[in-house]
Amino acid sequence: MEFAIFVAAMAALIYGADFVTRESERIALHFDISHFVIGATLVAFGTSLPEMAASMMASYRGTSDMAVANVIGSVTFNIALILGVVFWIAKSMNPDRDLFSKDSAWILIPVIVFILMIQDGEIGRFDGMLFLSLMVAYLFFLFSSSKEELEGELDEELDREAFGWTKSVALLGIGFLLTIGGAHFVIESGSAIARSFGISEWIIGLFMIALGTSLPELVVSIVAIRKGNADMSIGNIIGSNVANFSMVLGSASLVSPLRVAWESNAFDLGIMIAASLALLLILANKLYNKAGAVFLFVILALFFQHSLSAL
Repeated sequence: MEFAIFVAAMAALIYGADFVTRESERIALHFDISHFVIGATLVAFGTSLPEMAASMMASYRGTSDMAVANVIGSVTFNIALILGVVFWIAKSMNPDRDLFSKDSAWILIPVIVFILMIQDGEIGRFDGMLFLSLMVAYLFFLFSSSKEELEGELDEELDREAFGWTKSVALLGIGFLLTIGGAHFVIESGSAIARSFGISEWIIGLFMIALGTSLPELVVSIVAIRKGNADMSIGNIIGSNVANFSMVLGSASLVSPLRVAWESNAFDLGIMIAASLALLLILANKLYNKAGAVFLFVILALFFQHSLSAL
């Protein structure tokens, strides 16, 4: 029964985030906000909304392990699974943007800041404010980028649809209710599953919740690459990972300080770091192909093997 609730709650969480993202974009377009501004904010916020809701709820319920593991797992899945799939299915990828020179810092900076913050075993409220400041800095960086590079993030069909306040506000409200309610039941049922099977809350957050909340990024990236938008598919993951550290952990730690037993979970942290370094290597050598995919899948296999052995 708890597993059925968990699956239903994950579905509500993901569909809720989709409603919030689409209706926010619709409202922004109605007020003639530029395509660049919409893409820069909504892709980062929208696809990370499930992680943020799940981690904030976990923090509120006092399950710090689940909140932190959700972020570590999501970052690992975003790179090793999602980009691995994208590189494998893409017939050819030739990004217009020089991703290594422009974006490589934003792959490393959040990881380095996170590692430094957890040395004392806790991500406190002051740390949370620093994380949120990092998100502001990233948005400033995006605002300084070329508008044309982000226009592909918009739904052109949505841009042509007639706008109606009643429909948009109603769907926006439903989206928030689904997201918040879904996050609540994901944490409740996830904790119950962990207790019944003797599985740690860290593993539930790292494996089950992280995989589920990464689905929006997977959908966005696959759709983008199918449309030939290589910049979008890779940029979505980089932006989402920045948001996972800064916005998700920042918000969760403001709700309640997060305890991090990093020494006992060093392997999972190492896999996340390895995935980030692998992405840097791929960007530097432009390995946007099956070779790059295999490289990432090897890291993913190690992550799966370790997670399953801990069950």
